[in-house]
Parts: sequence; structure tokens; C-alpha cells
Amino acid sequence: MARTNPTLRQRRLGAELRRMREQAGFGGSELGRAVGMNPAQVTQMESGKIGISVERLRTIAATCMCVNQPLIDALADIITERVKPGWWEEYRGTLATDFLENAELEGHARRLATYTVTFIPGLLQTGAYATAVFSNSFPPLPRHEVDLRTAFRMQRQRIVRSGTTPYTAFIQEAALRMQFSGAKVLAEQLEALIEDSEGPTISVRVVPFAVGVMPSPSENFTYAEGSVRELDTVQMDTGPGCQLFDAPAHVAGFRAILDRLESNALSEGESRDFIRSIKKEVDSKHG
Repeated sequence: MARTNPTLRQRRLGAELRRMREQAGFGGSELGRAVGMNPAQVTQMESGKIGISVERLRTIAATCMCVNQPLIDALADIITERVKPGWWEEYRGTLATDFLENAELEGHARRLATYTVTFIPGLLQTGAYATAVFSNSFPPLPRHEVDLRTAFRMQRQRIVRSGTTPYTAFIQEAALRMQFSGAKVLAEQLEALIEDSEGPTISVRVVPFAVGVMPSPSENFTYAEGSVRELDTVQMDTGPGCQLFDAPAHVAGFRAILDRLESNALSEGESRDFIRSIKKEVDSKHG
């Protein structure tokens, strides 16, 4: 039976199978004839609406002349993983799918990196700061929706605060200065950011105005490393909602941006000192 709502992981498996087929120069009908599937099944498989066995995966890989064994094994792991539904499933039906897929992406990542321009990364926000960010949405959100989104964001943070997933946050200076709900909330957020940056698995790197123009998008983005490089994914915040990138060329472009940020951002120690200086300004002006 076809799935009505395939998960992000199931859709990614299908996307990789489609990429494998296209790189071999096969159409859907051609592949179907070669592996004993009809064209409709191939289409459903590539959209994540039906699953396949590991044996069929390996048959498809051999037919498509794919010799990337680490990738094939990683796709086999997706097929065979037997995990209980993620905690984010508790919110299905009450929050938009974008929120759930962000949490799913983070939950399966081996390592995370973010770049934010206008606000502190969601994975490091305090409750008061997150509430202020959501309260400033336009059109305005009802209070219960603000509270729901804040609670969800706080749960998402467990993945990095627990040390389970190494995390690097590149933060534009503008994001450190932006006030969403007054100086007190910002000062508390900056103090929490300094404390988080002292943890062994969280790295905070500031990109100051003095660095000049960086070759990066104006939107915030998250780079999630997969079990193999081919399964890396980028999530970007856009006006209409979140957008996911998994095409090799797109992912390579974002990887190059992160390499440039790594070279130009302040070191971890310099970043902490920089954040402390901004907090001191905030405290002195609004103390």
C-alpha cells in the first residue's frame, strides 16, 4: 500500500534512487523492465510512497552501475532502520510539516552547522528569546501558537545540548544586536550563548561586520551531515517556508560557504569576548 505521507528520510531514499537511475541514463520504464517493476512502482519508489527491500536496492544499484558502496550501504541502513516514531510526531497535526521535518533532519544528522543573519540560532535560543521571535511574526500569531512553537523549539535543542550531535553556529554580528523584546531578553540570551559556547560539542563563531561582504545567502541555513557525504542536506529559511537542498551541486555550494565562514569568522575564544562586549554595551545602555 502506498504511503500517504512519506517521511523526510523515505523521500530522501527515493530521491537518491532517482539520482542513481538518472546518472545511469535510464528512464523509469527502462529501469522497471530491468528490475521487475512497472513504471508506476518506479515513480512511487522514487517519491518515497512505497518501500523496497535491501535486495532490490542492491539490484537497482548494480543495474545502474553504481559502485559507490558506502552510499549503497547507507541507503540500506535507511531501509532497515527500525526506530520508534521521533518525538516530533507528537506535534503532527498541530504544527506545520516544515517544523517537523527540521527536527527529523536534525535528529538523523551526524553533525550540524548553521549560519544565521537576523537572530540567534533556534538551537541556542532561550525560551524568552524564542517567544519574542515568534511574537514578532507577521501576520501576528495567536498566543497559543507562539507557546506551541516555543515549546517545540526548546525540545529541538536537546539534540545539541545533550552533546549527541556536534554543532557549529556561525552568527552574523547583526543577529547578536537585534532586539526582539527589549534589552533584558537580549542580555539574558547573550549570556546563555556564552555559556553554551563553552560546552565541548558546541562551537559558536561570530562573523563581525568588519569581515566585510561574505559570499553567502541572505537567508539563515542549516547544514546537516549525513552518514555519507552524498546524504548531506541543507535547510534554508525562506519567506514562504523552509526549503531543502540535496542536489550535489547545491550542497557543494553551501559546503564552500561554510569553508569560507570557517576561515573568516572569529575564533571561539574571540567570539566569546565579542559577545561579552556586546552584552556589556546592552547592559550599560539599558541597565
